[in-house]
Amino acid sequence: MTLSPLRQRLLRTACAVGLSCAVSTGAIASDATAKAVETYLQVQSAGLPGKVTVSLEGRGTDALPPCEAPEVFLPPGVTPWGRLSVGVRCHAERPWTRFVQARVAVEGRYLVAARAIDAGRALGAGDVVERTGDLTRLPRSVVTSAAELVGVVSANRVAPGAPIRKELLRGVAVIQQGQAVKVVAQGPGFVVSTEAKALSGAAVGAVVQARTLDGRVIRGVADEEGQVRLVQ
Repeated sequence: MTLSPLRQRLLRTACAVGLSCAVSTGAIASDATAKAVETYLQVQSAGLPGKVTVSLEGRGTDALPPCEAPEVFLPPGVTPWGRLSVGVRCHAERPWTRFVQARVAVEGRYLVAARAIDAGRALGAGDVVERTGDLTRLPRSVVTSAAELVGVVSANRVAPGAPIRKELLRGVAVIQQGQAVKVVAQGPGFVVSTEAKALSGAAVGAVVQARTLDGRVIRGVADEEGQVRLVQ
């Protein structure tokens, strides 16, 4: 139960003059604990890709004993995403630890197929359309930016309106095994390049090995132009 600041002041006044307030003080304590849980989850979810809304589910904190300084925590392995259990610990004369159910909703943008996309098709701007919704109700692998579609093709057929998921995509090979490639090393004020032979195929952004003309094996990252860029 959530009480307004005015009702809380009135209840405290009633307690001060000796009126019955056993249930009321519990409500005030529950309100403070609920605020502590919501604030904690807002802090923990900072940086998530969208607008975060925190809500308590079930009986929430109403079933908890009063606590002046509740300590909120997440169990090991639990992240602030979707429906989750949140721990509340109280270091009172009689310490207690309880768990409440909460939900962290993240409203953000994601991409869906604008039309049927056949397997092996390179994705372009006309193949997808942007939607807005609660990302926590979608697969964690859903694509949220068109930049993630650069240099990829559909690994499977995607139905119209279906969310674009990363496991449905694969990179386009820009380097083939045995291909002659240019190896580029770049730093402040200099660019050095040499020729080499690719020891494996690679898509854009993938790590690839190549053998230089003098027999050295180097590792770099394949770029959009089919070059191997050494990571500094």
